[in-house]
Amino acid sequence: MPETAATVETPRGARAAGRYGLLAGISLLVLFPIYTTVVAALKPGNRVLRNPLLPDSFTLEILRRAWDEGNLGRYLVNSAVVAVVITVAVVVTSVLSAYAFAILDFPGRTVLFVIFLATLLVPLETTLVVNRRTIDSFGWLNTFQGLTVPFLATAFGTFLVRQVFLTLPRDLRDAAAIDGVGHVGFLRHVAVPLIRPTLGALALFSFLGAWNQYLWPNLITTEADMNTVQSGLRLLSSTNLDEPNLVMAGTIIAFLPIVVVFFLFQRQLVRGLTAGAVKG
Repeated sequence: MPETAATVETPRGARAAGRYGLLAGISLLVLFPIYTTVVAALKPGNRVLRNPLLPDSFTLEILRRAWDEGNLGRYLVNSAVVAVVITVAVVVTSVLSAYAFAILDFPGRTVLFVIFLATLLVPLETTLVVNRRTIDSFGWLNTFQGLTVPFLATAFGTFLVRQVFLTLPRDLRDAAAIDGVGHVGFLRHVAVPLIRPTLGALALFSFLGAWNQYLWPNLITTEADMNTVQSGLRLLSSTNLDEPNLVMAGTIIAFLPIVVVFFLFQRQLVRGLTAGAVKG
């Protein structure tokens, strides 16, 4: 018996060691660029290219200069407003449209949903010119409306939430209807509370996508005060080509809000991504 147990235990230990080794290797690949960015951001300008992988000296003065010279305070506020508005709108529109496609019965529902999903196959770049002309015709250049309105609803959000709605037992809706609860009441008091992890994951994805937008804000903003933080980093890098540590410091400042949001929503993200993976 001891030999049998040892024989069984050794392959398990080897597999576990292999898995942890693989995860450690992937973690190093992901964290290495972040490490080099932090080291460069904290080094004085005359030492940033000397031993770039070793934190042999550091100063917080670079972060202060990046904040002041890059006007990052204003740009962070702009990005926060845009990201919050888009995130809230995407969650609301996704819930409403997904409920209609999953719960309500109406003619052409399947065909309309397929057409709705087909928009995912259209790259953003193919609609940029038309969308910019539309925003310009509305007089929304250099406004928060122009930065947010084209992204207030997404087919991906509708698809994600619809798939979760389809897993809800039909008996819940039937029982609510017997009790005289309408669609709005059922959606508010029953359906939405049951899918909160998925909504949390959708909110996180939407926030990250809105925060990291680069091409669209550069197309419709010509005034410096309306730049988002990604546009601000572009301006900072173009005016400080000989100071890479200043650009790295600006990148760290722009990265910190994402870290905060991730830690706030990490539980919802994990639960939302694993919802339905295990039955019973």
